[in-house]
Amino acid sequence: MITAAGMETLDILIFGAHPDDAEIGMGGTIAKHTAAGLRVGICDLTLAEMSSNGTVESRKKEAEAAAEVLKLAMRSNLEMPDRGLYLTPEHVERIVLEIRKWKPRLVFAPYWEDRHPDHIACSKLVQEAVFNAKLRRYMPEVPAHTVGESYFYFINDIVEPGVMVNVTDVYEQKTAALRAYRTQFEAVGNDAVQTPLTQGYLERVEARDKLLGQKRSLPFAEGFISKLPYLTEQF
Repeated sequence: MITAAGMETLDILIFGAHPDDAEIGMGGTIAKHTAAGLRVGICDLTLAEMSSNGTVESRKKEAEAAAEVLKLAMRSNLEMPDRGLYLTPEHVERIVLEIRKWKPRLVFAPYWEDRHPDHIACSKLVQEAVFNAKLRRYMPEVPAHTVGESYFYFINDIVEPGVMVNVTDVYEQKTAALRAYRTQFEAVGNDAVQTPLTQGYLERVEARDKLLGQKRSLPFAEGFISKLPYLTEQF
């Protein structure tokens, strides 16, 4: 996996339950920010070992390939159990350590409503970890870190976003990053089975991003939501 030399801090740290979650929800936004020189990293909570297609080994290689496309500063995997993500102290602690390790200014997690239970669990775990990461008496052996802002990206289910990012100029990068996950989005190999992901899923993601962009007369956009009001000094 990609790691950062010298343990530099990150501008943005994105959490996903599985490799490909972050790319589905905000691959364009990642590409846009890395192109601008920001240090962006992804932390996948699981190895997606319960996936119907592909293997843990193939998924690792696909995640590395996608990371290269998006020019990530780092990508890590906490190797928590796929379909075994629960709001336990142990799981929260591991995510807190990742936040304190990289000291991001912004944290992103999946939206808290989704058809996949792991995405919901990931969202809850990250919210708890962001809060605990700033408490100096919580795991005091590791210095506390306060995340500036937390945002949530959409994977399967979507509501009206509070923030929209124009990703038109980097959309080919998002598409390339997603297509790196060939075992997930194509029924390849003799033992492959048809799943919702192999039946036009990427086309539906593209249609979603087009539909959102239409709200501001843009070819493509990605949406996000925050639990706090958007703060600005001026309009």
